[in-house]
Amino acid sequence: MPPMRQYGYADSLATASIAAGGTLGILIPPSVILVIYGLLTETSIRELFAAGFIPGMLGILLYLGAVRYVVWRDPEAGPCGEKFSWPERLEALNGVWGVLILFSVVMGGIYLGIFTPTEAAGIGAGGAFLIALMRRSLNWGSLFEILTDTARTSAMLFAVLIGALIFSNFINRAGLPADLLAMVNSLELSPMLVIVFILLIYIVLGMVFESLSMLLLTVPIFFPLVQSMGFDLVWFGIVVVVVTEISLITPPVGMNVFVLSAVLRDVKAGTIFKGVTPFWCADIIRLVLITAVSSVALFLPELLYR
Repeated sequence: MPPMRQYGYADSLATASIAAGGTLGILIPPSVILVIYGLLTETSIRELFAAGFIPGMLGILLYLGAVRYVVWRDPEAGPCGEKFSWPERLEALNGVWGVLILFSVVMGGIYLGIFTPTEAAGIGAGGAFLIALMRRSLNWGSLFEILTDTARTSAMLFAVLIGALIFSNFINRAGLPADLLAMVNSLELSPMLVIVFILLIYIVLGMVFESLSMLLLTVPIFFPLVQSMGFDLVWFGIVVVVVTEISLITPPVGMNVFVLSAVLRDVKAGTIFKGVTPFWCADIIRLVLITAVSSVALFLPELLYR
């Protein structure tokens, strides 16, 4: 926010860009949400990462279009800044070349099938450690703190996953997926209409739930139904993540908006909600495209792994 305010951007556009941009991390690989979805549904994490790439890039392009639309309607919302030459832009990247190379190695290795996502995580962590050593930014105190945080985060994730798997097994043993399928069949609804109802449920739940909680509670219930209707679980995973992104910024209770409002106490939630409207409209367009044309999400997995 401080740099955007320095350049004269309107609070509505600046905060909306942060709130909407913050949703992209749960889709663009490497995504923890996709990893957990893959574990819950026993779906290939490699295919999920590949499937998330094009929808993620599409989301970025649509967000850029939303920003362009806002600035076109109100040029004062995002005044032009000073233009930099290409040598100046390349010089600005001097401090992040190592990170860019590491990201390319990790993601390239996954997509090319050189190593699995688990192995890629190890390579990424090792590469980041080497970069930190070369920059001499590590000491014994910070190393101990990093290892402690890693152990704490790993324990939390394992606790969440174990609980989710227990819940999933309970749901299956209770026969809820079979009863849900029988109810859908009795209503004689088309498979795509069922998907639409599921998406509406996710949008409503997203107004009050955090993304991970929503995923853990709903995926064990919905994925057997979706699978029994013949839909691809990789495609469904991407659709679920995209609709979760939408729910995080839509009124009346968009989680990202209220978190941002709590951090920036001088900006009203209403201002942020007004600013994010073009962004969630762009997300609706993306959701419709992915839902109606499954190849948007499945093109890379089918090209690389099937």
